[in-house]
Order: sequence, then structure tokens, then C-alpha cells
Amino acid sequence: MNKKYTIQKSPFIVPTTDGKVIEEHFGQATDGNAQLSLAHMIAPSGWSEPFQTPEFDEYTYIIKGKKQFIIDGDTVVLSAGESIKIEKNTRVQYSNPFIEPCEYMAICLPAFAVDLVHREEA
Repeated sequence: MNKKYTIQKSPFIVPTTDGKVIEEHFGQATDGNAQLSLAHMIAPSGWSEPFQTPEFDEYTYIIKGKKQFIIDGDTVVLSAGESIKIEKNTRVQYSNPFIEPCEYMAICLPAFAVDLVHREEA
């Protein structure tokens, strides 16, 4: 009998060079799912990424700390317990300019893929 559920005990650890921890629980790197990705992340104090214009909707839920978003020129700061949806094809920059690390979950629809992010040159 086929099980109708999947338990993820060994997420894919995405290699990074900026101190950010990325554990993909479901998505292209973990189970080949191109429809959706779910990742647990920890952004260290002082972390930031270049602006990007992804071809996916991204939902973020903050577990601990704060995270800054610059979305089409608006600066938004979320704290623990808050969430946001950023629609695909929206120019955004993610960062943690705060003292404490930020722990959060992110869901991307369709799944995160490097060729769909469209990061700008730093």
C-alpha cells in the first residue's frame, strides 16, 4: 500500500558563503518537486542578498528575530509571528540588518530554482 504522506528527516542543506543556513524540506533539490518548495532558514545579523525579481510567489513566516524586505521601494520589517506574501515578478531585497539572527520559514510557488530568482549583480 502506498503511503499518502512523506516525513522529511533529512532536508537538503543548501551551500552558502554568507553565513545563512538554508534547509530545504521539500522542493526541487530535496524531492524534485517543481510545484512548491518549503525551507527553514536562519539569516545571521548583518546578512543581505542582492535585489531579485523571482518568477515565484514567496510566503515568509518569521519564527524568531526580525527580517527586512525592500519591496518595489517600500521598506517592510517583520517580527516573530508575522508573515508576508510577495507576488512573483516583484523586485525585492531580503536582509537582516538587526543584531539578532532571524529564523524563518519560506514557501515558494512554484518551487525555488536558481534560474527563476533573477538576482541582480551586487
